[in-house]
Amino acid sequence: MTPSDVPGETAAADTADRALKAAARHSAGRTAAVFGCSLAAACAALAEPAVLGHALDLTLRRDPSATAWALGCAAVIAAEVLLDAATVRLIGSVDARSTAWLRRRALAALLATAPHHATRHSPGELSARLTAHAAGAGTVPAVVVTAVTAVLPPLGGLLALFLVDVWTGLAFLAGVPVLALLLRAFARASGASVGRYQQVQLALAGRLAEALAGARTIAAAGTAEREAARVLAPLPELGREGRRMWRIYGATMARTGALMPLLLYVVLGVGGIRLAAGALGVGGLLAAVRYAGLAAGAGAVTGVSYKHLKLATTIVFCFSG
Repeated sequence: MTPSDVPGETAAADTADRALKAAARHSAGRTAAVFGCSLAAACAALAEPAVLGHALDLTLRRDPSATAWALGCAAVIAAEVLLDAATVRLIGSVDARSTAWLRRRALAALLATAPHHATRHSPGELSARLTAHAAGAGTVPAVVVTAVTAVLPPLGGLLALFLVDVWTGLAFLAGVPVLALLLRAFARASGASVGRYQQVQLALAGRLAEALAGARTIAAAGTAEREAARVLAPLPELGREGRRMWRIYGATMARTGALMPLLLYVVLGVGGIRLAAGALGVGGLLAAVRYAGLAAGAGAVTGVSYKHLKLATTIVFCFSG
């Protein structure tokens, strides 16, 4: 990257930041509803193991209040399911509205920009920016809101695990540094790979649009095979970048997939020892295992990277500078 490229990229990134904030304001009411529903669902998920464990202890003791607690547990589960469904429904609405707004904004910026700026990008590139990349960028407002509430179940589950039994909490905590290293490596490697994939995809789309625009000339000149080879020239690189992305994702998921059950088994083993010693009840052991499952969900928080989505927004709006 040359020094002259830096101001342009900085300006494009600033434009993307402003566009993301404006898109969030455009659907502020729905975004707030997403936050409320996802927050309530997270609270219900945190309450469920404690209520379920207490109901189990009361049932084993044949306590008359066990039925009421069982009904309360069913209510908590039903509330969590309904709130999750409402969150998904609202996220779809926010994504659609934000994507439409970003496309209108980007198209207006393209039409208003100076001709020599607009011609720097081929029709294929512009089409890709206004379709696939705009759709990715349109998910940012909902992703940011749900990312905040997505942290609550893992952190709350870890805290509740310590409240149920300190030793089970310490057993789980022993594997957290390994999980953090895996997620950090995944974020770094996937960020660079996604950026390269999108740039190659734009180049291929631009060549295809140019070929389609000059289809009659190509047919008259008899150069269809040569033109097809030119259009498809970036395809091997696109394939390499796509396979690299999936290798990174697969390797990370394989490692975390092996680590998560191991952590749960460790918690179950320590909890079983505490149960045999009389320091933990059956309901407490059930709650501890459920809370360990919530705490193990920390990896899901990084399922969608805000950096990747912001990159898509920068790509969409970089022609406005």
